[in-house]
Formats: sequence, C-alpha cells, structure tokens
Amino acid sequence: MADKDYYEVLGVSKTATDDEIKSAYRKMAKKYHPDLNPGNAEAEAKFKEVNEAYAVLSDSTKRANYDRYGSADPQTGFGGGGAYSGAGFGGFEDIFENIFGGGIFGGGRKQNGPERGRDLRVDISLTFEEAAFGVKKEINLNREEVCDECGGSGAEKGTGAETCHTCHGSGHVRTTQNTMFGSFSSTQVCSSCGGTGKIIRTPCKKCSGKGRIKRARKININVPAGIDNGQAITLRGEGEHGKRGGAAGDLYIYFSVKPHKMFKRDRSDLYLEIAISYANATLGAEITVPTLEDSIKYKIPEGTQPGTVFRIKGKGIKRLNSSDKGDLYVTVGVDVPKRLSGKQKELLRAFDDSLNGKESDKKKGIFGK
Repeated sequence: MADKDYYEVLGVSKTATDDEIKSAYRKMAKKYHPDLNPGNAEAEAKFKEVNEAYAVLSDSTKRANYDRYGSADPQTGFGGGGAYSGAGFGGFEDIFENIFGGGIFGGGRKQNGPERGRDLRVDISLTFEEAAFGVKKEINLNREEVCDECGGSGAEKGTGAETCHTCHGSGHVRTTQNTMFGSFSSTQVCSSCGGTGKIIRTPCKKCSGKGRIKRARKININVPAGIDNGQAITLRGEGEHGKRGGAAGDLYIYFSVKPHKMFKRDRSDLYLEIAISYANATLGAEITVPTLEDSIKYKIPEGTQPGTVFRIKGKGIKRLNSSDKGDLYVTVGVDVPKRLSGKQKELLRAFDDSLNGKESDKKKGIFGK
C-alpha cells in the first residue's frame, strides 16, 4: 500500500488532529468491518487499508516519517509485513481495544448495575367543571414493584446469588477471532447469567427469581383547578420500581376535558352567547348572566347592537397554579319573536311608523330623490 495516500484513505486532511484521525478511523472501521460485510472481499480489502492507515497516522513517529519520506519506516518501507505488523504495532486487537474499549462494537453496556424503572402514563377524562375547579381522583395502576419477599434479589430467603463463573461477575464474555488480517476481539453479553454477573441457584418462589412482581395500586391525586385539555401532571417516583437499587420511574397523567353545553374556553377565559329581547337591546336593561359558579346581574346600555361583546372581569377560570382568574366574554344576540298577536303587530307597525316619520328627512336618501 506504499502508493496509497493514508490521509485520503481515512478521509482527513494532512493537518488533521489526533482526535479527528481517531474519529475518522472509528467510522471507517465500523463501516468496513468483516463481521458487518460477510463474504465481501472489497470491504475486507478496504478494512485492511483503513487499519494500515490508522496504524501509521496514529503514531506520531510513524506519521512524521510518512509525511517526510512517504513511508513510516524510511529504512524498510512497507514491504512484506505491512504497516500493522512487527514489533512496532500490536495488531488490530490493540487498535480496537484503544478506540472502542473492548471490541469494535464498544464492549456493550454492563447489565448488573442499577437501572431506573419505566415511566408510566395514565389518561383521565374530566368534566368541564372538574377541570375548572379542581377535583380529587383515584387512579388504578398495574406496575412492577420490588418483590417484598426477596427484596429484589430474586433469591429465596436464606440464600443468595453467586458470582457467575463464566464471566466472573462482569456480565460479559470476550471472544477473539483470528483471520488473515489479524486478531479481532468482540465482547458479548454472558449467556450464562444474561449479563447480570450473578447466578441464582434457588429462585424466590414469589417472583420466580425476577426480583419484581406486578401489583395493582390505587393512587389518589389532586387535579389542580384550571387544568386544560391535553395538559399533564407528573408524579415523581410513582412509575415502575427500578432494578438493582435503581430509582423508580415517573407517572405522567394526561387530561382530556369534555366540552360544556353553554360555555367555550380559551385557556383561562370563558365565552358565552346570550339572547336578549329587542326591547331590552333598544332601551337597555339589567339582564341575568350565567357563570360557572352562579348567575349575576349585568347592566347593558341603550341601543345595544346584535353581536356586541361585553367583558366581565374575573368570571372566567382560575389560572393554573395562580389565584387569578380569567374573564367572561358575553356576546349579545337579539331574540326576534316568531309569532305576534294582532295587537302586537299593530303596536310594532305604529312604532316603526313613528320612527320613519320622525326621521323621514334623514332616511330620505336616494329613494326620496
């Protein structure tokens, strides 16, 4: 490979730092690793080039010689054994151990340490009033908890777990494979203990050695006043219990709020449509306005037009985690009677004539002309 450009092989510049070279090598080695490309001769050849390039560029002395002479060893070059053979380099295994920490795939995560419990979710439906004023609710949960018989160890009382003789408690085993390109090491979860590093000879009868059991729980919660549709609250530590001393997960409670037959809601404000008589709209009146809590009296002025919106402060919904309240917006409509008696029609026509006569000059307009 003396005619190859090692920088080009790794896809880095000649001024690349050690970290940049290491990062590029990690990416290329994983891409062309034989285990991921079985039977692919081209990938194997590329993998050999990548390792040869890294063997030189990761060594400051070899890199300096390569930059100056075009060879990591100006005396012998790369003939025969190649850049990654001989006393100066310990083979692929050393590179992988250095770069990936126990094998090209990173060695795996130990499974015998504390593990946090799973988070849980519950959906609750509320009436409009329950969301507005707050309410107490009882939740039924089925969650995994630490077995109270064995304390989570999984072993029957009076017994204990033994250290796994296969992995010696590490939870992983390491295998080495020799190929024409060198030795490859990989780390896998121990099949004897399942990665826990422990073997239970006498499992707990209550949990069958799992250390955890399913339990039905009832939890009482206080739904805060002002909660809105789609919002949620979090109860820390009310999810499933952790494993091997790990923290418990959280419980997320999501709310859906049923619509109201009269009010509409926008965050903490309420909206209401109300119809009044033609006479009240014309003369002004004190009308009764319903709210979520009670009914109040409200004075509307003379000449109120259909579609007019009145704002009544503090008659909306309590703002979440606050003592303040939103407002109530009342849209006024005019209730036009559908059936009138003869006398009522006569009076209405007389009223209309009086308006036309009084304002005849003003109403003349184009038709008068």
